[in-house]
Amino acid sequence: MIVLTKRQHEVYEFIDHFLREELYCPSFEEIRAGLGLASLATVHKHIGNMERKRALKRDPNRSRSIQLLPLRNKEKKSSKTNDFSLPLFGRVAAGQPLEAFPGSETISLSDFTRSRDVYVLQVTGQSMQDEGIMDGDYVLVEKIETAGKGEIVVALVGGYETTLKRFYPEGDTIRLQPSNATMQPIIVPAEEVKLQGRVVGVLRKY
Repeated sequence: MIVLTKRQHEVYEFIDHFLREELYCPSFEEIRAGLGLASLATVHKHIGNMERKRALKRDPNRSRSIQLLPLRNKEKKSSKTNDFSLPLFGRVAAGQPLEAFPGSETISLSDFTRSRDVYVLQVTGQSMQDEGIMDGDYVLVEKIETAGKGEIVVALVGGYETTLKRFYPEGDTIRLQPSNATMQPIIVPAEEVKLQGRVVGVLRKY
């Protein structure tokens, strides 16, 4: 387990909340203002100490590049707190009815992720509705830096705007294609796009 000071916990929680709300990481000035800290030097000090404790990582050559790391050790895969499973009772037909029967199998979120480096984002907007990804859904995102043509990715554009689109590299440009016939693709220079993950699953609450 990573041990943080009270103030470092506040910084961690602020960044986490900001990421969930805005879908991109806060600037050092936003952290300073949000926590009422005296100066940017204080923010740099806390971020540096948290980076040494492996509570986060960042690219010093890029703005808004903070990535939070888990505060708890994930190596103990057998712990029930690190794996959530539900009973799998079989299949249900969306067409003709099938015979219902109880079963002893279970299904786990790890069956979908197959990776330790997966996080969840809530979707806002309708740009991916033709993929069945609707406003308010939750997507399971595997952290990656490269993706295959046509994969659904989370992309950071221009260092500050994050979007969920299909990924199409086209020479010196990247086309980020929505799955909504009413929306136009985003076409930007390749150097302005940084991939933050690819979608490996979708969750929806009713």
